Amino acid sequence: MIPFSAETIRDYTNRGVWGRTTVDDLFRIAVLGGRERLAIVDPPDKQAMTGVAPLRLNWLELDDMVDRLAARFLALGLKKDDIVAVQLPNCVELAMVYLAVARLGLIISPFPIQYRDHELIDLLGFVDARVMITFGRIKGHDHVAMLAGVKKHLPGLKGVLAWGASASEAQSLDAQSLDNLREGVLDRAAVLDASRAAAVDANEVFTITWTSGTEARPKGVPKTHNHWMCAGIACAEAGELRDGEVLLNPFPMTHIGSLGGMFFPWLLKGGVLVQHQPFELDTFLTQLASERVAYTVAPPAVLNLLVQNQALMDKYDLSALHSVGSGSAPLSPWMIRGLFDRYGISVWNSFGSSEGCALFGAGRDIPDPEARAEYLPRFGVKGIGWSSWVAGAQETRLVDPATEQEITQPGQPGELRLRGPLVFSGYWNDPEQTRRAFDADGWYKTGDTFEIAGEGPTPRYYHYLARTKDVVNRGGMKISPAELETLIDGHPKVREAAVIGVPDARMGEVVCAVVVPRDPAAKLELKELTDYLRDKRIAVYKLPERLAIVDALPRNPVGKVLKRDLRDQFAKSA
Repeated sequence: MIPFSAETIRDYTNRGVWGRTTVDDLFRIAVLGGRERLAIVDPPDKQAMTGVAPLRLNWLELDDMVDRLAARFLALGLKKDDIVAVQLPNCVELAMVYLAVARLGLIISPFPIQYRDHELIDLLGFVDARVMITFGRIKGHDHVAMLAGVKKHLPGLKGVLAWGASASEAQSLDAQSLDNLREGVLDRAAVLDASRAAAVDANEVFTITWTSGTEARPKGVPKTHNHWMCAGIACAEAGELRDGEVLLNPFPMTHIGSLGGMFFPWLLKGGVLVQHQPFELDTFLTQLASERVAYTVAPPAVLNLLVQNQALMDKYDLSALHSVGSGSAPLSPWMIRGLFDRYGISVWNSFGSSEGCALFGAGRDIPDPEARAEYLPRFGVKGIGWSSWVAGAQETRLVDPATEQEITQPGQPGELRLRGPLVFSGYWNDPEQTRRAFDADGWYKTGDTFEIAGEGPTPRYYHYLARTKDVVNRGGMKISPAELETLIDGHPKVREAAVIGVPDARMGEVVCAVVVPRDPAAKLELKELTDYLRDKRIAVYKLPERLAIVDALPRNPVGKVLKRDLRDQFAKSA
């Protein structure tokens, strides 16, 4: 499935931006180069979380396990472009699914482990997923039993595959089951033949990830092999990764931060991928020290905490760590300076989204830590040179959304627009949202506000001002207000509701439900509201953690709720 026109593909190919290397090609190259060297490591708390023993595999062992899983896919009758859904925490098995899907020319759609019946029935049906892969239990929740119920609503779903599953509703993916399948039904040559027959093109869709916007349903973002190759190269460059280095991945491997920032740099550099989830600070620091990690990613709040707690940092040998990627929120100059001055750790700043991974503030391009915290590079602007490979291919500009006029002078706020080889082609099966996502000239509208900053006739930087979309960012998990508002409006005590994000010291933001009651005399408590939403079987992380009762919602002259006013009002109380 190729989402781009022949003209676009020809243009980027001729410019040397897109190539012919697929994910499976990249993996096979890494296997040949690594062979019996360690390739991937499970989180130490995997067994407690899932009941499945942790693994440490070298490249040849991983390649063998990928073949076994690919054989299972073939036995199920999966064919090229069929969609494989997966709901797994960061683990060796999740990487195996990505690689087995790539080997056969399938498409993978990863879902957060927090999703429940409400989200899965809708989205699995929306993409017409053929199989769903999970663990029997994750953090005490019976995923097999849940998915057995989900499957009843989805006639197109061939089956549920699970590691560590004891229930009859799932087909086992445990090692013995895969051994028997490979030896009794399909051998390695059959998998190789199927891979060759698929003839996967690097411009074909490899993943459909999900982004929650202001609409009720998360939007599917299809990305090709070439998209991910570009993102991986850009992140590996920004992190100054060297061949064979150890990477620690604490971000859920379901979106751009982990896939582009960890999974693909790992394959490109033939290193060691150490998995981590759920985030736990002592475990994270222990892994950094014991696995001799050279590169990782972390949210700004965690890095701030580490710099403020030197005694904690000094308990661990972090001498191998030379680079950390961060972003999704403004970085603190004192944090970047502190990590570099005390420990020689360089923090690089990034900005982007699933739709268009965009700006990478690497240390060699912005050597001053204070400037790197505050500014991001103006990639793709004539007259400005950068060391990053992606800079020459990605185009950026600021536009006044009211007039659609380009902004070229410092100090004027505008929406960031993107165009280039990292930008997606459009949302999955959603032409209306796709139309709204791009302007008349084909630039992707990020919905984020920046201004131009810097000296001279061609200032070099962008300065982030605000997120103009209403998405709540709870610890890196994006939550759609519209989805929650639709559910909350169904509560018998609620007349109308608005959902906003309010500041939280631990999570960055948490969900606040602002409610106008049907009857002011009928008291509504937060627990009553969350119990009602739990009955709707939504993911726990989406549940409101604040409740505000108001007489009316503020609106503009055409009746639109002014969420900015609500955020200003309730941020203070939060």
